[in-house]
Amino acid sequence: MKYILMICHDDAFRPLERLVADIGAWIRDMTKRKVHVNGYPLRPPRDAVTVMVRQGQIRVKDAPFARSREKMCACHVVECPSREEAIRVAASHPMAKVATIEVRPVWGE
Repeated sequence: MKYILMICHDDAFRPLERLVADIGAWIRDMTKRKVHVNGYPLRPPRDAVTVMVRQGQIRVKDAPFARSREKMCACHVVECPSREEAIRVAASHPMAKVATIEVRPVWGE
């Protein structure tokens, strides 16, 4: 089953070079183990655009959808045989020590 790992942190977070290197090592390890499907770091929320269509009209807002203290900074898609394994994979991500990771199954899997 595929799961998305949504990594979030607050505005005060600043990644150290060591953390960035550890994330790269985690991705290489999970890819080698055939767990990591893909993943991406995200641009800051100030670069986000929210789009919706209501009554046939496109509405665009220069802001992220969610207004919360923590913002999504990256996401990974992983493939794991169980929810418990997806949780273990998320807990092994270096960002788990400094941020929050939401683990959510992909619909239809």
